[in-house]
Amino acid sequence: MMANDPFAFLEKFGWRPGLERIGKLLEEWGNPQENMDVILVGGTNGKGSVAAMLSAILREEGHRVGSYYSPHLLDFGERMQVNGRNIGEGMLDLYVKRAKGWMDAGNEITYFEALTASAYDYFSANHVDWAVMEVGMGGGLDAVNAARERLSVISSISLEHREWLGDTEEKIAYEKAGIIKNGPCVSGSGNEAIRRRAREMGVPLYVYDEDFECEGREAGSERTAFDYVGKERIEGLELGMLGKFQVRNAGLAVRAAEELGIGEESIRKGLKKARLRGRMEVLRREPLVVADVAHNPGGASALVESLDIFGKRRRIVVFGCMKDKDWKGVLQILSRVADKFIFAKTDMGRAEEPEKLLEEGRKYCESEMAESVGEAMVMALGEAGDGDMVLITGSLYIMKEAYKELGAL
Repeated sequence: MMANDPFAFLEKFGWRPGLERIGKLLEEWGNPQENMDVILVGGTNGKGSVAAMLSAILREEGHRVGSYYSPHLLDFGERMQVNGRNIGEGMLDLYVKRAKGWMDAGNEITYFEALTASAYDYFSANHVDWAVMEVGMGGGLDAVNAARERLSVISSISLEHREWLGDTEEKIAYEKAGIIKNGPCVSGSGNEAIRRRAREMGVPLYVYDEDFECEGREAGSERTAFDYVGKERIEGLELGMLGKFQVRNAGLAVRAAEELGIGEESIRKGLKKARLRGRMEVLRREPLVVADVAHNPGGASALVESLDIFGKRRRIVVFGCMKDKDWKGVLQILSRVADKFIFAKTDMGRAEEPEKLLEEGRKYCESEMAESVGEAMVMALGEAGDGDMVLITGSLYIMKEAYKELGAL
């Protein structure tokens, strides 16, 4: 497992929207993104899960699949996978050297652009049939959009990154809809900006609850099942991931698979095998420990609405969040189910100060502060009885230390 981020030296250049820099680098590398069919998966919440489900379905159909995720949970190699296997440290080092060489030659490149170009090149070198690419931020000016997509998926739309994407859902939706260029789009949102973009590009748009839908059958602590109604009706589909909110994500993946001509058997097997860590993941049963990377109000609401699958329990919430997130909104939503908050300090420079989190948390329920995520886990586990729940949430960046404390890496 890689301990550090090998591309961290590029973070100082920040996020600079635009496709000119990555386009120039991809051209230098022979335009590797043209050597595969590309699916772009954007949106606010759920895009990682949709990408994982689609990747699993394509593999079941017999395809060689590259999957690109952002960010990673435990191991940096998770960001680039071929048929579910992480890229190795040696290959990443090679791409770091190539990025440095590109910069030494007088060219500009940002962190996410270098990483995305490396992913396209890595997938090309590994002769993938399909690349399923999770959008980092935005859509139209995001680095993954340097490829011509065969199909796009927009999972959901809510307010985020307003300083970059716009201060209304309409503006954010239109920016995210920029991934709609060549192929049809499957969308979990019927926002007018998405409809307008599809019309402008002259491509079909299929919207959840209008052109296809899912009917829930069972949402429990061991199993999630539903019926799908789209081009075909497929009954009794099962998910490998828990949470009522995953049914909607699965519906998007199934409609996308239908558009690609994939049959029921591959859809059924792929959904059951698909996994993405940190998405309502059960790490321990006694006491119950659940991890979910909900980091904005939309994700927190979906999480809260799904927690009843575990029954009525006292809930101790271990929480940490980045300064640029709406953590007050997230805490307000989590307070509906939290009996106690434990706020953890982290070494991340972007992390919100736990003293501020503590002040806010005390408005809702009993709250404490820990000097580290590990200490927060020790405190939570020491207090939790067999009938209680420890919920780890708020930011993907607190997860690794929590998983380490639990022996769940």
